[in-house]
Amino acid sequence: MSLLNRLRLVLLVCFQSVIGQESKMPISDEFAHTYSIIAIDQEEGLMAVGVQSHWFNVGRIVPWAKAGVGVIATQSFANTKLGYEGLKLLTKNMHPEEVLSKLLTEDEGVDYRQFAILDAQGRISSFTGEKCIQNATHYIGENYSVQANMMVNDQVVPSMSLAFEENKNLPLPERVLEALKAAQEAGGDIRGQQSAALIVVQISPNKGEEEKEPEIDLRVEDANRPINQLERLLNVHRGYEFMNQADVALEHKDYPTALELYNKAEDLMPTNIELQFWKSIAIISSGDEKRGVKSLKKVIKGNVNWQKLFLQLANEGFLEISKEVYEEIEHL
Repeated sequence: MSLLNRLRLVLLVCFQSVIGQESKMPISDEFAHTYSIIAIDQEEGLMAVGVQSHWFNVGRIVPWAKAGVGVIATQSFANTKLGYEGLKLLTKNMHPEEVLSKLLTEDEGVDYRQFAILDAQGRISSFTGEKCIQNATHYIGENYSVQANMMVNDQVVPSMSLAFEENKNLPLPERVLEALKAAQEAGGDIRGQQSAALIVVQISPNKGEEEKEPEIDLRVEDANRPINQLERLLNVHRGYEFMNQADVALEHKDYPTALELYNKAEDLMPTNIELQFWKSIAIISSGDEKRGVKSLKKVIKGNVNWQKLFLQLANEGFLEISKEVYEEIEHL
């Protein structure tokens, strides 16, 4: 038996001796003690769930989400059935309170569960089992619920709530991230940090797009500072949003808009080479060939493959450039 499993067994035996034998301890379930938040923003049309835990790849255990349906966090001795079955029940237009009641009534380990559920109408229900490891509690606020267990102190949940409410000026994903950051700053998981996740879905997806991928689906599976990494990934995601919009503008020959969007993307991803490549193309295409070629040469200096790609795109008719620019890049 590994050291981790031996320690886990010792913990479970100790907890069982303290809390008694009345309920069935779900020792085979994931040890995903954690803090999390579920939230909705009707104006943005988004729902989100964010989580951090000292457990490997918490993103495959705690957060569940489906566009047009709702978001769920299932944690403590995590029963993933509460996630996927909860979403199924929400699709039948059941109230979150009914969903929670049905699932927990059928769960032999109910006293060890922590569960929060939010539907596309903004209705919320949360539960903290009486045998969740302290500090354990939850709080339902306007358009959100925060919940935590096995925390180092009792300030984690209040800190999450305050951070979420004080950052109403931010987009929903960033507000959720601020709540997670506040939880960690307040002390967080008594075991420390390891993984984090953020899922964002639409409240009202277009017809036929109910099964589409989430708007945002980010995971940090194993890191010393997973929330910092999650924040970095969210910035990269935002950068690629700008970059994708810029690519569309470039395709439509709207060069001023393309350059503006590439600049916004570059602010978030200053070292992204592909971004610099396409920005150089946009500059050249806008008519500022001298500046664009200079920028492109810097990209090619770092990796000659960008020269090959440029020439290939030009040869296949994807780029509209002058013969002079083509030859200058060809003869580098």
